[in-house]
Amino acid sequence: MADPIRTEPIGDVDDATALDPTQLGFMCGIEVHQQLATGKLHSRQSGVLYDVTIDTVPEQWKRFNRRLRAARGEGGAIDIAARFETRRNRSFVYVQSPNSGLIELDEQPPLPHDDEAISIALTVSALLDAKPVSLLQTMRKTVVDGSNTSGFQRTSLISVDGVLQTKTGPVGVDVLCLEEDSARKLDTISTGDGEQVIYNLDRLGLPLIEIATAPDVISPEHAKETSMALGRCLRQTRKVRRGLGSIRQDLNVSLACGDRVEIKGCQDLSWIPRIIRLEMARQLHFYRLANELRSQLSLPILSPDRRSDEVTIEQQVSLAVEKALPLVLKDVSECFTSCESKMVQTGLNQGSIMLALPLPGLAGKFGQKTADKEGSQMPRLGRELAGAAKLAGVKGVFHSDELPAYGIEEEHVETVRTNLSIGDSDGFILCLAPLWQAELALESVLTRARLAWHRIPQEVRNVVIKKGAPDDGTTTPMRPLPGGARMYPETDIPVFVLDDERWQQTLQSLPMTDDERAERMSKYEVSNDQASQLLARELDDVFVEYASHLPHKGWASVVLENDTANPELCADVMAVKEAGLITRESMNDIIEHFNGKTPSSEEIAEFGEEHGFKPADEGDLGAIIESIVAERADFVKERGMGAMGPLMGVVMQAVGAADGKVVSALLREAIQKISE
Repeated sequence: MADPIRTEPIGDVDDATALDPTQLGFMCGIEVHQQLATGKLHSRQSGVLYDVTIDTVPEQWKRFNRRLRAARGEGGAIDIAARFETRRNRSFVYVQSPNSGLIELDEQPPLPHDDEAISIALTVSALLDAKPVSLLQTMRKTVVDGSNTSGFQRTSLISVDGVLQTKTGPVGVDVLCLEEDSARKLDTISTGDGEQVIYNLDRLGLPLIEIATAPDVISPEHAKETSMALGRCLRQTRKVRRGLGSIRQDLNVSLACGDRVEIKGCQDLSWIPRIIRLEMARQLHFYRLANELRSQLSLPILSPDRRSDEVTIEQQVSLAVEKALPLVLKDVSECFTSCESKMVQTGLNQGSIMLALPLPGLAGKFGQKTADKEGSQMPRLGRELAGAAKLAGVKGVFHSDELPAYGIEEEHVETVRTNLSIGDSDGFILCLAPLWQAELALESVLTRARLAWHRIPQEVRNVVIKKGAPDDGTTTPMRPLPGGARMYPETDIPVFVLDDERWQQTLQSLPMTDDERAERMSKYEVSNDQASQLLARELDDVFVEYASHLPHKGWASVVLENDTANPELCADVMAVKEAGLITRESMNDIIEHFNGKTPSSEEIAEFGEEHGFKPADEGDLGAIIESIVAERADFVKERGMGAMGPLMGVVMQAVGAADGKVVSALLREAIQKISE
């Protein structure tokens, strides 16, 4: 273990970009979750995803109502994150998509692992030089936010102790797992006794590869570089899903003066450095605030390195803070009878109450909303307390540092202070909600407020997303960081032996590297742009498979223009075109018509002839073109070859179905004759 850091952390919280990772004892590891392009992991259902929202879900899709409760782990304890979720009193509705059955509804035991998913996971393990385990023991990972109907996620350790090479340096890979993806949230509805969350089951059970790196990332910029390298490694298999949401990055970040925080929702890699730097600023701010608060109560000051913490001292601090901040909740609704705030009056009229929590000694410590040098919200205790309250389902809380505001006047603030019997140095929090929810929200606020005297809590946080993109790079609390009690063995799936023969097969069939693919494409007569697009869109294998009997440039264009169609159909249609039976311009329409079918060459040609896609006879075509050029002889003599463009449209309109290249060649020849 390295020597503890003894110097105080340096840096301004309002200038996150200037913070020095090395001086602050920065540590970071990355978790990547990548969907595989296979069927579901423990059912033989399709992996198709349906583009539906809460407003467009088909009426015939069945819905099922459930409530979940936390189960004890293998050691007999209930995980802290699971216990917190249980208190939120939420119910869940599951929409059964066509690719979800009894296993997704947790009404039938799961099937063994999808074998293709195992092969892909082993391939990625080999690419990362990781060591495979000898037995696949499926584990249950407790999840009670409703995203898994069973209340847990199935996950299997595949390999350990790998390494990812990056330009900045090697990054260790601690574990590679194969696990189920969760259900997709469609909506959240507030009810009288708790939230109701609606999920679509189409994504539930899709196989994910989870890769967790060692904390070898040395800077925020290196984190982005590492995420990109992991993405390239996964895509090298050509068997992972592409598109928004198919890959998700979680960031584990800590400073020496703070503690480990897991940040989710980092889908846009360009935001990773900013997100990490703002977390650095947040941890630095709350370290300094903790010592300021400790000084007020004459408590021992925190060291700049968490490794120097002593359990007994922290316990003493906790007892002192608990005494200084007791749980006192008081209904102060009467203080707001004259309040003209529409929000307050609407809530009170609907049966909510205004519940108050006094927080002695915290006046001026909650902070006001301000921006840093790059426009992101500065860290402040008030925002953390609001985040804790929102986990109970309320939209937010009011704190004394920001009042009067929101239609709450100074007279209401003073009435609350009098009602709570608190002084000017004391703060308070207000929550407008049904009694049960307001109590839960303010209990969460008090718990978080007491933690202000300690290092930041270990927790899972979420990037603030607005309009589909990160708002400013800041995060909000999501749930406590899960512990070891979260995992216990899956009893419905037998262990799976990963023998040396299977591993050797994997090593002997590794996919081509990016450089090898680029070298292969250089052997074909395609443009640089076509080669680049085929590689970037992962269509080079399709191109190569059929390129031997088709003109390379033309075939590349067809593949790029019809990337979602059946490749064999595309090749057959182009072969019919090369035989002179259909025009080049008709190919995409014909492919679209037959996609999903397996027509013969004769059927393709017949369809082309029936719909006017058969090329005109070259002799007749030449006569038509010569006639058009002759009629416009003066124009041709004046413009020369510059007449090609204007006349091309006239000719194509006149001849109907014709091969553009043939028309162009004949038109050029006819113009040259007159020009001479």
